[in-house]
Amino acid sequence: MKPVVAFPTQKGAALIVGLIMLLLLTLMVGSAFTLSGTNLKAVGNMQMRDEAIAAANVAIEQKISSDLTVVPTTENINVDINDDGAVDYEVVVIPSCVSSSVASYASSSDLSGEETKDYEGEGAPETVVGYNVILDIASEVTDVASGASVTVHAGVRILLTEAQQAVVCI
Repeated sequence: MKPVVAFPTQKGAALIVGLIMLLLLTLMVGSAFTLSGTNLKAVGNMQMRDEAIAAANVAIEQKISSDLTVVPTTENINVDINDDGAVDYEVVVIPSCVSSSVASYASSSDLSGEETKDYEGEGAPETVVGYNVILDIASEVTDVASGASVTVHAGVRILLTEAQQAVVCI
């Protein structure tokens, strides 16, 4: 016959420790999900911001390649970043004259020899006085979906005649 062994009374300490560990593991997994969601939002916002900057630069390039000898006016330019045929961003381009100065020319002795050529007795062509005009082209973009707002500035120097300078730098 086998002797009867009496077990000491169990207090449930292992169960409580196991439940605490399970609770800590659940909290760690929950915080990992929250952190990954926050990181995903941050990356999405950075992508929207980068797209808005690209749209602003596209609008600035379009404005720079247009006629800059006319009165600078605010212009809305629609930009399709992903070439799907739909307007992705509406960009407000605001050109303004920053400064204007008389263009300086080198003396005839410093030039390449064009002025001392023989022009069949008519002499060198007249020197036309020009103006170095510096324009600030501001491009403002606001993305409706994300709320990203970006302003990009570009400086452009152009050589204008006196009449053109009077129109551009009012």
